[in-house]
Amino acid sequence: MPTASRRTRTPLTALLLVSAVLALLLGGAGPASAHAVLTNANPADAAVVKTAPTQVTLTFTESVSLSDGSVRVLSPQNQRVNKPADHLGGKANTVRAQLRGKLSIGTYTVAWRVVSADSHPISGAFTFSIGKPSATSAVAPSESPDDTAVSRLYGFLRYVAYGGLALLVGIAVFVLVCWPAGAALRPVRRLLAAGWAALLGSTLASLLLRGPYETGAGLAAAFDPSLLSSTLTGRSGIALGARLLLLAAAGVLLKLTADRFGRAPEATGGGRGGVVPHIGIRGRIFGVLLAVALAVTWAAAEHASAGLQVPLAIPVAVLHLLAMAVWLGGLVALVAVMFRAPADALIPPGAVARFSRLAFASVVVLVVTGVYQSWRQVGSWENVSSTEYGKLLSVKVAVVVLLLVAAALSRDWTARLLQQRPTREAFSAAAPEPVRVAQTVGAGASSDMDGPSDAGSAGAPSPPASADSTASPGSEPDRYRRGLRRSVAAEALLGAVVLAVTTLLTGTQPSRAAVETATAAAASQLPPAAVVTIPFDLGTPSNKGKVQITLTPGQVGENTVQALVFASDNGVSTVPELRLTFTQRAQKIGPLDAKLANRGGYWWTDSLQLPIAGTWTMQLTVRTSDVDQVTVSDTVTIRELPTRSTAP
Repeated sequence: MPTASRRTRTPLTALLLVSAVLALLLGGAGPASAHAVLTNANPADAAVVKTAPTQVTLTFTESVSLSDGSVRVLSPQNQRVNKPADHLGGKANTVRAQLRGKLSIGTYTVAWRVVSADSHPISGAFTFSIGKPSATSAVAPSESPDDTAVSRLYGFLRYVAYGGLALLVGIAVFVLVCWPAGAALRPVRRLLAAGWAALLGSTLASLLLRGPYETGAGLAAAFDPSLLSSTLTGRSGIALGARLLLLAAAGVLLKLTADRFGRAPEATGGGRGGVVPHIGIRGRIFGVLLAVALAVTWAAAEHASAGLQVPLAIPVAVLHLLAMAVWLGGLVALVAVMFRAPADALIPPGAVARFSRLAFASVVVLVVTGVYQSWRQVGSWENVSSTEYGKLLSVKVAVVVLLLVAAALSRDWTARLLQQRPTREAFSAAAPEPVRVAQTVGAGASSDMDGPSDAGSAGAPSPPASADSTASPGSEPDRYRRGLRRSVAAEALLGAVVLAVTTLLTGTQPSRAAVETATAAAASQLPPAAVVTIPFDLGTPSNKGKVQITLTPGQVGENTVQALVFASDNGVSTVPELRLTFTQRAQKIGPLDAKLANRGGYWWTDSLQLPIAGTWTMQLTVRTSDVDQVTVSDTVTIRELPTRSTAP
């Protein structure tokens, strides 16, 4: 059977090439940012504790899930000294790793990797010391552990899954709502099967890679039975497993439908006298439920499942995803019919008009749900330009605007074609003799008839058309058809870009969460502290040592002061009294008493006010007994307050 010419295949080839390039770019994208962030650790980073703790606790901004290796506490000899982590007190955002055995003096490394509520893994490491710091052979993870082959492949599979959903749902809706007779075309059925196969394959591969993606293991761990078993009990694993079951049901429905439509004639103008099969109401309802359920498997395991207004966010995300699939998948179906259908396949302008109305409704849903999702994830206009998520969202909005322009052109070309239809009111779908009509939209000659029902739009018999109704090359209908082909191809190309940006957005930390992360990081990682060590000597070995004084943040204004006394053997020691004053000799300020309080192993205050920057003299009095004390001094440099630049 003849196919479209080489020239008409060019736009579809370009679409496939652009999609492949975007997929490769996504495969090499950087690590996905996550929603949760560590806000507190006990013991704290770089802390020196007098006695060995019984556990390490980590607190995050939102709930996290764990695996056997989520927290590893490593001794100075790089030996693991903790039990498997669990949630402290049933709190999903607090992780506890109980320590075992007698812990020796030295520096310990805490390496952690958990999965946030929006399905993305996060990781980090810090150290604390027991008694005194020491050298350690423990190896901490790198700063970007998610930039691995597994994470890049997992990101590529996300793109494939979105594309498969768009093809499966969008083409099915196009056939059911716009042009039922189109299901008899092999290119349409093949695209529908390709969408199902792409979604099935990407889901299976994602399920195998989910364990290594969460734990940071390599590709070789994809077939680890214990890791797969653990994945199937997590939120993402349950969602992927449910998607596989739904795809199995969809496969059965597709097989039954393909058997019925495979026996139908492939030409749709009625010229072969065939009757197009009809999909009953029960089949349509079952298909709608399958589509909604498939969309839920995304919404219930990604950004919509965490953050603000989750009960509302999940159904909104489902609507947004389905509207995207209906629009983009329908565009692909339309492109396939126009450029890849057999030359004698007929597509009526009315089918294009119905898709135009369906696409407009999808756009309305996308805009409404997109505005809500943008408010929920971004939060403010400032976050649009200051966060990665906001910048990606701006790119998506710009591409969608171009897509709407192309869609408007398609609607205009469709309206012009419909105006060229000859006296359609005089035609009846019940005409006794099926005869082909010459006026076309698509690869070959196509009917200009749009029957009174969906089923009859292309397959219903039509009355004879006059010879002058034939659209000759260079005529207005022919020009309109060429314009429609170009605008639809542009829509499909831009739709592929929108799909790629959407995939990136699902793997990027939302702006609200990014701001929360920055705030939490600023609170947990204060500016570099000023640390001064002052030795003291009372003349005997038992009365000799040093005092480590830490000023945080070590700048003008309020400072926290921590003083830790070390004995001559570098072990932490206690003294009955410690007094510390600050004097600025150049400005004749002071002495200012720090008013240190004994906290059972160290001395501390959080209310020292230093009014100006510069070099301050610290005078330290250490009393080791009722009669033994010594006063020593040193200097510390206090920094200016950091200046904050403002945008012009």
